[in-house]
Amino acid sequence: MRSASHGARGFRRYEWATFEGVWNRELTLFKRYWLSTTSSSVVQPVIYLLAFGLGIGTLVAQVDGISYVEFVGTGSVATAVLFASAFPGMFNTYVRRVFQRTYDALLAAPVSVDELALAEGSWIAAKAGFYGSFPLVVTFFFGLTPTWGMLLVPFIGFVTGLGFAFFGMWVSAIIKTIDETTYVTSIVLTPLFLVAGTFFPISNLPAGLQFAAQFNPLYHCVELVRAACFGWDWPADLYNFAFLVVFALLMWWGAVRQLRRRLVD
Repeated sequence: MRSASHGARGFRRYEWATFEGVWNRELTLFKRYWLSTTSSSVVQPVIYLLAFGLGIGTLVAQVDGISYVEFVGTGSVATAVLFASAFPGMFNTYVRRVFQRTYDALLAAPVSVDELALAEGSWIAAKAGFYGSFPLVVTFFFGLTPTWGMLLVPFIGFVTGLGFAFFGMWVSAIIKTIDETTYVTSIVLTPLFLVAGTFFPISNLPAGLQFAAQFNPLYHCVELVRAACFGWDWPADLYNFAFLVVFALLMWWGAVRQLRRRLVD
């Protein structure tokens, strides 16, 4: 553990060398384990897409003016982003902090907790933006027409993934054992992706749940992805994007604050 002054630089400055070092390390690990990492982040959302889109799609022709397969395919982007960001944020951060002591080694250098969190979170978010595009690509084979707006989907996934990566890092610094992540998965993450407009319209829910969905970052991600695919709706989409940015900032603040308590005296 190190003195509080070591990790208390806060917003004062960020060194590019920190990001370069963390990203190079992550890239080296990714080259070794890319197959298992990619399959775990991509296969499950694609299974949801095929199961709901092709299964229920035989019973429901259209939802909100688009085919049900396209509805689920565009919504599954948010699910893929969630799986590729929140879970690595929780598990990877906990393992590196508690078992591998990677963060102790990094903080022995002139690196602040703020820089460490942002470097780790941005790498996870970059992968989430990439993986989040896979369900969209699969949906092309079921009739989804490519549009120029879809080029923004990886960026939407990045911003959403940044918030959930920081959320996972925050959780990892709060829990006492890694087994406690199951509570977060069951109580927080599962309801979030079920009540996000991925598999059915939010308008079909009771009024209370419709209101609660407005505070669900995944719902705003789904809305932005569908807008990028089928047409923008201003200023509603600007609000959706602003919500995701604020969510990312709040989660970053929580992650840095809690990690500093764990890593710095």
